[in-house]
Amino acid sequence: MNFDLNTIWFVLVGVLFTGYAMLDGFDLGIGALHLFTQDDQERRILLNSIGPVWDGNEVWLVTGGGALFAAFPNVYATVFSGFYLAFYLLLAALIFRAVAIEFRSKQPMRWWRQTWDIGFSVGSILSSLLIGLALGNIAWGIPIDANGEFAGTFLGLLKPYPLLVGVTTVALFMMHGAIYGAMKTEGALHDKLRGWAMNSIIFFVICAATTTMATLLYVPHITARVHDNPWLFSLVLANMLAIANIPREFHHNRDWLAFLSSCAAMITLMALFALNIFPNLVYSLPNPENSLNIYNAASSPKTLGIMLVIACIGVPIVIAYTVCIYWIFRGKVKLDRMSY
Repeated sequence: MNFDLNTIWFVLVGVLFTGYAMLDGFDLGIGALHLFTQDDQERRILLNSIGPVWDGNEVWLVTGGGALFAAFPNVYATVFSGFYLAFYLLLAALIFRAVAIEFRSKQPMRWWRQTWDIGFSVGSILSSLLIGLALGNIAWGIPIDANGEFAGTFLGLLKPYPLLVGVTTVALFMMHGAIYGAMKTEGALHDKLRGWAMNSIIFFVICAATTTMATLLYVPHITARVHDNPWLFSLVLANMLAIANIPREFHHNRDWLAFLSSCAAMITLMALFALNIFPNLVYSLPNPENSLNIYNAASSPKTLGIMLVIACIGVPIVIAYTVCIYWIFRGKVKLDRMSY
């Protein structure tokens, strides 16, 4: 891999979206699990486990989208126009779940809280599904014409393989959220979350195995680089070991290490995805020659250079802010009068 400015930006955009998956993934997972308990106190604890950090987590999505726009504007234009309705639904789901978090505790009535609980959970599941659907379509390939414009329809994006990736993403986030919740709670809810985590691990492993088989059978271009470079199988092995280590750490009551293993599984999955699509950013199907890659869809070298300087200043600030917030709100969740 030749590390020119275009490649550096490919890596940087990948790092930002991976950071978003790791951080916002667990609070989307908490939302997906939210209705599994009927107890109002337990639901409040779940909300407050992510309350101080959920909005900061979404900064990574905004930063990643901004980086994509700055470095690869043609990709940004094609993907956002092609996935217009899907992204509108994603935006609505993210907004609705954010409103639900803030509004739920404003009134004590059961119907009021139940309504926002449903909105929070549905918004979280829909967001996870749509994120996975977008990744699945990028892996499968979307129709792009010779001008680099999307030439398909919204219904054309709802193919079985992208939907399978979407369901797998929901399972991954549910597992990640259950592990985080177990790490942040205690007592009866902690025990429930450990049970949910084990079930969601099984759900994720089944989905991941099915998606892997479907990828090998029906999406050969996404596995070509690993096939041609056997040393990359070490990354596949690292991913398998990370997933296998999650229930091991749970068995020994090491929730924090289980959470780190879940993060490692996400990092290796995203790394495999990035390495296999490189240098493409959007694979064109059925005309691969129309694919958008890091060269034909990039900004000018001068723009990439200037933006890299800005990124070198801005990204460490985002990382420092994230570390600071997580350090301040470390430990088990305790409810008080300022809680959601």
